This record gives sequence, structure tokens and C-alpha cells, in this order.
Amino acid sequence: MSPPQSGYLLGIGSNINPVKNIGSIISLLLDHYPQLTLSRVLKIPPIGMNSQHDFLNVVVFIETNSSEADLKMICNAIEVQLGRDRNDPDRKHKDRPADLDILTKAQFPDDLDRPTNSITDEYFLYPLLEEIAAFLSGNSFSLTQTGVEITSDSLTFGQTATTINRDTGSSNKRII
Repeated sequence: MSPPQSGYLLGIGSNINPVKNIGSIISLLLDHYPQLTLSRVLKIPPIGMNSQHDFLNVVVFIETNSSEADLKMICNAIEVQLGRDRNDPDRKHKDRPADLDILTKAQFPDDLDRPTNSITDEYFLYPLLEEIAAFLSGNSFSLTQTGVEITSDSLTFGQTATTINRDTGSSNKRII
């Protein structure tokens, strides 16, 4: 059995130029963390806001010992870098280029059976949370919705769960 993995689950979304921005978010996260495990990327209609722009959403597991406060600072900086106005009091109800939410601290395999509704009330993320938990545990998982392919910085991801490692020696990123 592999050693436990501790870190955080993030819910990530974009509905302004979402293919480009999801790719940029993953690349920017890889600048801070050497390994990311991603669910597939799903196209989801906006919920709780008046918009004609569908979101692309993905759940990411970051294995790290960093504090939640440090991770939150990184997430907020990425949102701002990609054009989100974090000072707008109505920002939760507007289209956005980047939305990074820390869902929970998690440890795998201990949290494999944790109910998704105890992690978030954003029910549209439930299948992505189930997929990433299955992927991290080596279990099979079937999801009927096709993932959206994203290509960024010579990486292609989004159609299924995957792990991306940053090669710190050459600053290249690769999918395993």
C-alpha cells in the first residue's frame, strides 16, 4: 500500500475564455507545487448567476504540507493575475476568468469514503470529487460526461483524471 497523501482539494472554474484560463491556472499552480492531480474538466452551465457563459470546472488535489492560509494567498494571486477583481462585492455573481476555491484539507486513502456533500455544497463538483478520489486510490470510475481537452504549455489534460509533475530540473511539466 502506498503512503498516505495529505493536501488540499481545490474547486477550479472559469467562464471567461475558460479553455485558455484553466490551462493558465494549472500552469501557475505548477509554479508553486511540483505535482497536481486533476479530475477531468467538465463544461457546466452557470449556477446561481445570470450568465450566458458556461463554466469549465476541474477538481485538483495538491499534495502539500503548506498552510491553508499560504495556499489561499496563492489562489487569490492567480485569480487577480488572470483578471478577477477580488474587491468587487458582487464578484460571486459575475462571470470570471478564474475561480479557485479551497474545498477541504484531505488525506488519501483515509478520506476515500468521505461523502462529497461534506466537502462542498456545490453539487456540480460531486462527480469530479468522486473521480479524483477513485483515481488517487487506483480504483476505476465511470463518468458519462466527456471531459474537455485543454492544451497549455505543451500539456494536454482534461479528458480524464491525471497527475501532472513539474520537472524542477528543466522547468518542464509532464503528465504521468
